[in-house]
Amino acid sequence: MSDGFTEMIDAANQFFVGLAANNSKEWFEPRKAQYSDEIRKPAELMADILADDMGRAVGQVLQSKVFRIHRDVRFSKDKTPYKAHLHMMWSCPQVTPVLFFGVESGKMIVGCGVMGFEGEQLMRYRQMVDAKGEALAALIGAGRLSDHGPEPLKRVPAPFSADHPQGALLRRKNLIVTRAMHDGWRGNVVKAIGQEVAPLLPLYQFLKDI
Repeated sequence: MSDGFTEMIDAANQFFVGLAANNSKEWFEPRKAQYSDEIRKPAELMADILADDMGRAVGQVLQSKVFRIHRDVRFSKDKTPYKAHLHMMWSCPQVTPVLFFGVESGKMIVGCGVMGFEGEQLMRYRQMVDAKGEALAALIGAGRLSDHGPEPLKRVPAPFSADHPQGALLRRKNLIVTRAMHDGWRGNVVKAIGQEVAPLLPLYQFLKDI
């Protein structure tokens, strides 16, 4: 028996295929109510349910967020008005890492990480990599290191040596690890997402200390 969210994923996949091929207000507006009823509203309910489940798993109260479909094109070279994907995120205001889930045109992923290190936090991240980089690299192995976000530095930053064994991690300005959802999610999407996120929870706990 379906938990009701399998239909939402199917609707999202079909909708985003069409949107990717026709990313315009003229295509979206006649389908706006369909997007709201079949995708956005069920996604918000699923995000709230998963916030409770994931919060228990990490021992924190997590807040859910479903990202809006409208793109902010003010500072982007890509001026298409809509995002051809559905992304939701879970976070705690007191800590840095987030957990997330995404759907786009037949692709589903879960992830964990920090979208961007800034200021003193960036320095703490580098110090942590210097001291515990081998342990961090092992946790990253639970998924795939994403290229999303700011470009890494071209060189290992001072005061760390250019041949530092974790030089690639020291050059990063963010850290996002993703996992592709495997077959078997149909029928109980909430359970399947929780199972796929579980291997990333040690990384979440590790990044909490930054």
